[in-house]
Amino acid sequence: MKVLKVLGVLGVLGVLAVPTSIYAADAGNVPASPTFARDVAPIFQQKCQACHRPDSIAPMSLVTYEETRPWARAIRTRVAARTMPPWHLDKTVGIQHFENDASLSDAQIETILRWADSGAPAGDMNDMPPPVKWPSGDSWEFADKFGQPDLIVKSTPWHMPANAQDAWWKPVVETGLKEPRCVRAIEIRPSTKKGRRITHHALARLAQNDGGDPTKTSGDVADATGGLFMEWAVGKQGELMRPNTGKLMLPGSKIIFDIHYHAVGEDITDSVELGIYFYPKGQEPKYRTVLGSFESIAGGKEALDIPPNSISVTSDTHVMKRAGRIENFQPHMHLRGKAMLMEAILPNGETRTLSYVNNFQFNWHLNYVYADDAAPILPKGTILKFTSWHDNTAANKENPDPNQWVGWGERTVDEMAHAWVNITYMSDEDYLAAIAARGRQVAAK
Repeated sequence: MKVLKVLGVLGVLGVLAVPTSIYAADAGNVPASPTFARDVAPIFQQKCQACHRPDSIAPMSLVTYEETRPWARAIRTRVAARTMPPWHLDKTVGIQHFENDASLSDAQIETILRWADSGAPAGDMNDMPPPVKWPSGDSWEFADKFGQPDLIVKSTPWHMPANAQDAWWKPVVETGLKEPRCVRAIEIRPSTKKGRRITHHALARLAQNDGGDPTKTSGDVADATGGLFMEWAVGKQGELMRPNTGKLMLPGSKIIFDIHYHAVGEDITDSVELGIYFYPKGQEPKYRTVLGSFESIAGGKEALDIPPNSISVTSDTHVMKRAGRIENFQPHMHLRGKAMLMEAILPNGETRTLSYVNNFQFNWHLNYVYADDAAPILPKGTILKFTSWHDNTAANKENPDPNQWVGWGERTVDEMAHAWVNITYMSDEDYLAAIAARGRQVAAK
């Protein structure tokens, strides 16, 4: 009873025991006469060049002034509209501190607008920051941190004709593991740049015969199950576990790929590759992180019913059977998807908004990874509620035909409504310790 009473009191702290600044955007100062070299280039390095560099996925490079200047007007338009860099989260509600925040602050936006409006001056090139050493197109994102992946599992190739119906390719590939290993980072990607064009998304499920509980932790990690391992869509590349957390792979395990391909007017053959980084032996983590697909359709997928020329709202709830830390939020919908909300209903009945993507874009399946001091720590019995909005009207520019009824399905013209969420599960005792540590962290700020 004592533990239950404490959990009831601290349930609210699972969301509130974080710095209040995580709910506010950073303003900063705006230079009166910004130049590219001194003011704009550092912003582009931080927020844009991950895509806008030679041999990357963006249509132009924004590394040098000569490369950037012809696009100044287009840059201004997209930055002012907040369509670039892609970050579709509502900044007025919910948690606002993320490890991978690609958005521009108000000050950064104003700096770029002033620069463009004043003729996009180059400035003194001596003010240029040192160039960033980006990985080459065929490099792994985590290679600088860990070296090459310890294990690469590659799907068998698939040939997509220039014109064809969508295809779902589900090969099963042996991992070749001979002993248990704990995973600290994962990357998944189409093997080639052309492969990105035909790959709608790719799932990797871990199949291993252990029969355990996927939420077991604190000494139970060796019994944990496989399940969904990693997912790729445009805008998502890899996943790095927090310290002392990981995923477990067992001997004899297999990867079940589930890859959705679509035709783009060109014959393309490609595969998907999974790069896995292990913890060094003897450094196994204490906690297990589990990736789950959380539906927002009450009654199951088949209950999704979007009439023609209408806006549809659906929601569903999921009970946390163990305490845990929410690591990320990644909405997944198709062309009619417009918004998704994730809330936590605590055991005392209080509801807290965690994240709200109010401008979902099908071409960017962004994964919002909470910062260490902001990831919500929630008690057992918390209800996670997911609400989705679909716009099946002519006002939705992505809508192929507002006069069609739409239901759940795997084709691009069908719809979905779920979120990919990683949860690091913990015991009640470890939950209390994590809440206490978070409280000390807040007090120290």
